[in-house]
Amino acid sequence: MLNISIRGNAMPASPIRKLVPYAENAKKKGIKVYHLNIGQPDIETPPAILDAVRNADIKTLEYSHSAGNESYRKKLVEYYKKVGITVTADQILLTTGGSEAIQFGFFTCLNPGDEVIIPEPFYANYNGFACAAGVEVVPITSNIETGFALPPIAEFEKVITNKTKAIVICSPNNPTGYLYTRAEMEELKEICIKHNLYLFSDEAYREFCYDGEYVSAMHLEGLEQHVILMDTISKRYSACGARMGAFVTKNKAVYDTAMKFAQARLSPPGLAQIMGEAAVDLPDSYFDAPKSEYLRRRNLMVKRLNAIPGVFCPNPGGAFYAIARLPIDDSDKFCQWLLEDFSYNNQTVMLAPATGFYGTQGLGKNEVRLAYVLNLEALEAAMDCLEKALEIYPGKVAIEEMAATAIK
Repeated sequence: MLNISIRGNAMPASPIRKLVPYAENAKKKGIKVYHLNIGQPDIETPPAILDAVRNADIKTLEYSHSAGNESYRKKLVEYYKKVGITVTADQILLTTGGSEAIQFGFFTCLNPGDEVIIPEPFYANYNGFACAAGVEVVPITSNIETGFALPPIAEFEKVITNKTKAIVICSPNNPTGYLYTRAEMEELKEICIKHNLYLFSDEAYREFCYDGEYVSAMHLEGLEQHVILMDTISKRYSACGARMGAFVTKNKAVYDTAMKFAQARLSPPGLAQIMGEAAVDLPDSYFDAPKSEYLRRRNLMVKRLNAIPGVFCPNPGGAFYAIARLPIDDSDKFCQWLLEDFSYNNQTVMLAPATGFYGTQGLGKNEVRLAYVLNLEALEAAMDCLEKALEIYPGKVAIEEMAATAIK
C-alpha cells in the first residue's frame, strides 16, 4: 500500500480555504455568498500596472535572474526609501508572492526541530510553512480583550529554549488587524538581541494603517543582521493573482543562502515583475483612495458587529481584517452551517473559523476572522446575514454563559 508522508499528514488545512467546497455547493443552489473569509479585495487593480504588461514589448518570455530583474529591484529600493527603509538592490530577492518569502526564510534560517515564537492568533500559513520546514511553532497568546496587543515580553522569556531561533510577527496584523506600537517593536528588538534570534517581519499591509504609526522591523537600529522582511504587492495594489513578493535582508549570509533556494526554483514570475515595477511608478497619492475606503469599511463592519447581541469585535488599527467573538459553540461548525444550512433572502456569508489561526489547541472556538474587502453595500448585506444567522443558529450560546467562560 502506498503511504502519504508524515509531513503531508501533518500539514494543516487552510481555515481560509477549507470550506470552499461548501461555498461552491451553496452557489450551485443559487445562493449568493459574501466572501469575508479571504483577503481578496474588490478594489480595482490599478489599470496602469495591467497596461504595463499589455504594452510590454516581449518576443520571448524568458527566465529572469533568480533574484528577479535588476530593474525592478532598483525600483523597490526607491519604494522602500519612501517608507524609511534603506536597502540596496542586492539585499532584495523577488519571490513568488509573500508566501515564498516566508518559505525561503524558514528554509534558510531554521533547522528541522528548531522553534519559532509567534504571537497568536497568526496568519495560518505560518503553520503550513513551519510544517514543511520541520519547524515547531511556539505560540504566545494575545487576547481579544486587549485588541490582540503584543503579549508581555515576560511571556516570550518563559518559552525561549536552546531550540528557539526566531520570532515571527506581522504588522499590521493578519488576522487581527492589530498595529504594533514603536514601544512593542523596541521590546522585540531587545529580546532578539539578548537571545540572538532572527526577527521575521511580515509587512504586507504597511500602507493600510489607520490608528497609529507604521514601524518596520527595518527601522530598528542595531537589529539589521537579525531582520528578515517578507513583503508582497498582493494587497498593496489589489494584485493577489500576480504572485509577486520580496525577501529583504541586510544579512549577507542569509541572503546568499536564500539565493540558493531561489536558484532551485529558477526565477520569480516574469509578467508579475513588469506589474510590480510599474506599481512603484504610481503616484504616492494612489494609496489615499483605497486606504479611505478600507477605513469606511472597517468602521461599518465593526459598528455592525458590536451592535449584535453577544458579539465583540475590537477595532483593528490596520490591514483589512478583524477577529470577532460570537455567541457560538464551535466556529468550524458555525462557518460550515452558514454555507450548508443557512440563507437569508437567498444569501449567506462565508467566514474563516479562528481555530486555524491559533497554535494552541482549543483556542478560537468562538471566534471568526472577517476580511472587510467588499464594498459597503455588500458588507451591509453580509452583516444582515450574520445577524440573522446568529438568531437561529442551533449551537448558539447564551450571553451569560459566554461571560462566565470569559471570566474563567
